[in-house]
Amino acid sequence: MRTVIGLRWWIIALVCCGTIVNYLSRNALGVMAPELKTLLPMSTQQYSYVVGAFQVGYTIMQPVCGLVVDLIGLRIGFALFACLWSATGVLHGLAESWMSLAALRGLMGLSEAVAIPAGMKVVAEWFPNREKSVAVGYFNAGTSLGSLLAPPLVVFLSLRYGWQSAFAVTGALGFVWAGLWYWLYRPPAAHPRIGRKELATIAEGQTPYESASTDHRKVRAVLGTRRFWAIAQARFFAEPAWQTFSFWIPLYLATERHMDLKQIALFAWLPFLAADLGGLFGGYLSPFLMKRLRVPLIASRITGVVLGAFMMIGPACIGLVASPYQAIALFCVGGFAHQMISALVNTLAADVFEPGEVGTVAGFAGMAAWIGGLGFSLIVGALADKIGYTPLFGALGAFDLIGATLLVILMRGASRTRRRQPVDHGAGRAA
Repeated sequence: MRTVIGLRWWIIALVCCGTIVNYLSRNALGVMAPELKTLLPMSTQQYSYVVGAFQVGYTIMQPVCGLVVDLIGLRIGFALFACLWSATGVLHGLAESWMSLAALRGLMGLSEAVAIPAGMKVVAEWFPNREKSVAVGYFNAGTSLGSLLAPPLVVFLSLRYGWQSAFAVTGALGFVWAGLWYWLYRPPAAHPRIGRKELATIAEGQTPYESASTDHRKVRAVLGTRRFWAIAQARFFAEPAWQTFSFWIPLYLATERHMDLKQIALFAWLPFLAADLGGLFGGYLSPFLMKRLRVPLIASRITGVVLGAFMMIGPACIGLVASPYQAIALFCVGGFAHQMISALVNTLAADVFEPGEVGTVAGFAGMAAWIGGLGFSLIVGALADKIGYTPLFGALGAFDLIGATLLVILMRGASRTRRRQPVDHGAGRAA
């Protein structure tokens, strides 16, 4: 069978497509929020409960999804969860109250939680160390692309065919992707289309195992490491910003900036375009620092996180600007900064843990992240109508600075217990 040159990049493109579909279906709710508050009907606080139901399901299942893909493999595991989230997404159109919508959102959260653990496991298996942050940047771009496509697509479907069609179409796309994934994906050593040279590049560019011990699957061994908590707390403090952007931007623009649904469709996608650029910038920043400035591998990731944390001061000032277009511009700064942080923090999981642990690590770190996002969404729902959004946006800037500070402290001197320190092949020495 003919081999495919650069197969690993085709694989990460396929993961990116799956992430786009995943985030397109979940962001349909945020886009429709101003309309659904009237159609179902529900208050701002009840809407936060609908958002929270998704977040609870997602939070609970992230570590479970990580364990599942570690145990049964990416091919069947990722496809199975994609079918489940698609079926639930289609059923959203049957909701008749905010409570039934919340129940469906909770079910969707249970299955969509697979996206990041599965994507990180693909990166760990398919890419040498020097390319991992770039690969994460590309697959992580799917989170922003899905969010970017949601406003124009969802608004078009809703206005043309009714609000139920927005959920039906965005949900059904997952079935198509699941079929493609199951058909095309294999691990590197078993893929019939991979060339010997590429397989050798992957194997030689990754940090080798010091032992073949199977106890790396033990959750206690992962949770007992300092490097896990460095990643987990960074994600805990960063995630509230992204979930605020995903679930609250359209409602904020409608209630505070007095935009209608068509205006939201025209502008609400811009922060997610900026987020795509930020994720890619973060992916390339790390190897640039390693090659040009001889910054060690782990330090190059952390440097980008710190830079992104300072940039989050921009969206912290959203409530202080008068023009809605200035507010959107600051949302764009926030999207760029957050995805730069996200790409680099997620890459750290593949840098400092074995491939067989990465799904589990990403799952439990994701659980920590979504606990932070859930808590902040409930705070927004309870306080937005009482104190306004200005202090809430201000808190987001502080969160990322706290997370970056703790990451620097906790990663200092952190090392693997069963692996040698990472070696940079071609881009400078590793940490």
